[in-house]
Amino acid sequence: MPRRALAVRHVLFEDLGILEELLVRRGYEVAYVEAGVDPFTPALALEPDLLVVLGGPIGVGDVERYPFLADEIAAVRARLESGAATLGICLGAQLMAAALGAEVAPTGRMELGFAPLALTDAGRDSVLAELDGVPVLHWHGDQFAIPEGAARLAETSGFPNQGFARGSAALALQFHPEVDPARLERWLIGHAGELADAGVDPRELRAAAAAHGGALVAAGRRLFGRWLDAL
Repeated sequence: MPRRALAVRHVLFEDLGILEELLVRRGYEVAYVEAGVDPFTPALALEPDLLVVLGGPIGVGDVERYPFLADEIAAVRARLESGAATLGICLGAQLMAAALGAEVAPTGRMELGFAPLALTDAGRDSVLAELDGVPVLHWHGDQFAIPEGAARLAETSGFPNQGFARGSAALALQFHPEVDPARLERWLIGHAGELADAGVDPRELRAAAAAHGGALVAAGRRLFGRWLDAL
């Protein structure tokens, strides 16, 4: 029986990126749940061998406006309590933190663009060591606290909590190592309003992706490969 990977997608263009090809090569069948449209229950969250919760432009604090987020948090909580393999990216990492009882809140500022991480000691001993010195894509304004029992892995000057691990099976990343720079234009179009509000020129992001994209793709593949190896 092939292994199954299920990704929860909040906007169409924020998909598995480079991770999807890697999963397929390793024999996973990949499927998506479209958040807010497809049902996503605790029972469904427990089915796949790997659950990946992807990013999006809403936040944990938007539950009243987007009620499906409450169901999503409950499903992620059930998954984490089972100890099964779970990866969260950006909003997905925030949903993991909320499911584990940690605070997630807006910061009132945006971290948007390519910049390297500062790894903690735990981060240097983790798969994030593959990203040491590599500019990654940041695109967030909310921040999570580190859940009890989890290891803090990385920080930047404006956001001290950029990732956490809970055992070997749960990895939450505030940034985007999955992004395929060759398809970044979809992000620049889809988030045009957000870029304008943040005062970020898409030409700057396009140039940064051209400069750093190759290194990020190579490092991201190594990161995901090591994490999958350890499952």
